[in-house]
Amino acid sequence: MTRDLDTRPDADASAAAPAGPRSSAPAPGRRRGFRRIAAVAMVAGPGLVAANAGNDAAGIATYASAGSQFTYGTLFFMVLVTIALVMVQEMAVRLGAHTGKGLGALIREQFSLRLTALAVFCLLLANTGLVVSEFAGIGAAFELLGVPKWAVIPPAAVLLWSLVLFGSYKWAERIFLVMSLAFFAYPVAMVMGHPDWGQVGEHLVIPHLEPSKDFILLAVALIGTTVSPYMQFYAAAGVVDRGAKPADYKLIRADAVLGAVFACVISLTIIIATASAIGGTGPLESAAEAAEALKPVAGHGAELLFAFGLMGASALAGAVVPLSASYAIGEAAGVERSVSRSFRDAPLFLGLFTAQIALGAIVALTPVDLIQLLIGTQVLQGLISPIVLVYLLVLTNRRSVLGDAANSPRYRVVATIAVVGVALMSTILLGQTILGWFGIG
Repeated sequence: MTRDLDTRPDADASAAAPAGPRSSAPAPGRRRGFRRIAAVAMVAGPGLVAANAGNDAAGIATYASAGSQFTYGTLFFMVLVTIALVMVQEMAVRLGAHTGKGLGALIREQFSLRLTALAVFCLLLANTGLVVSEFAGIGAAFELLGVPKWAVIPPAAVLLWSLVLFGSYKWAERIFLVMSLAFFAYPVAMVMGHPDWGQVGEHLVIPHLEPSKDFILLAVALIGTTVSPYMQFYAAAGVVDRGAKPADYKLIRADAVLGAVFACVISLTIIIATASAIGGTGPLESAAEAAEALKPVAGHGAELLFAFGLMGASALAGAVVPLSASYAIGEAAGVERSVSRSFRDAPLFLGLFTAQIALGAIVALTPVDLIQLLIGTQVLQGLISPIVLVYLLVLTNRRSVLGDAANSPRYRVVATIAVVGVALMSTILLGQTILGWFGIG
């Protein structure tokens, strides 16, 4: 995991080429294209994993609820969120590649102790709820198959913990990604569900906003599940942990951007597929209702397909989320942090990971309203996201940190607008909530 990345696709080309032309050899342009594709495939990792971990149990519940409550009404909002995610993930991996440090370490170096503590506290607060939701998602997936959650969650927690601590997590990560590909069924379900394409196109390009608290609440949840704070910490730390260098940045950026776009396209298809299946029926009540959108693809096997994807997505995020907090706190404290280290070498890093896994599994075993828990954790993420994004924006704006790789004036303006937009939505929701306490609004 800490090996250096050799991303020089042309390094051995001249030496390997035989003397004299060969008629069967592919054209130089085609060879370069193949090499670029192979290089992207080799470097693909932190960006893709971080973005797609957002399509976890809580993410699926939030996107599906958007379709069931407001049909296509949140599509334009999701387009804006996609642009924000691409920029945020790119900034995170740029910091990691050009500084060789994770976001937590840079915050510790560039900000005061109090501001560093604030960033770590926000991440821990948000991640604690998320870890619970991931194990709740694993339990819900098996409950769809008739297996009680108490028989599944403890073994799942032990398995995830063991995979990370004993160094085989990277293989498991790929298995979980493959399982998550079950959600590729959503684009097919979207087409087979025969949505109103005119309405879909209109809502993709024309802003739609409802002044209701339910709409604002869900909008903030969409921000939280798509632009989650832990993603930035994990993406930057993952790049550093892999030993990436500034020379690798172009491929790392491709991984981050493609991962973000891929994740958001899947998110859009979940909203559209659910809208065409049960749109307008109100908030989701159960995981079984969320599986309804897959019926055009799987028929009576929709719950099975949904459960399979939910298991993979929840297991992937069940490891990524606590790892991101462990990375951040380890970086802020300036101690050893890597999944390739032993407990003796990295006690704080692996101890925090262990504590989060244990706490998440224990709370997930209690009787909770699953859908409300899943969406509620994303609302909390959405409220905390602006705070973390301000740190990220300030760091990438500073030439003292990134030199020539710092944000350009134009990029700085667009990124600032994105952060302010996220903060504005969170502020509106917070204001509505406070007014609600006093019976106003």
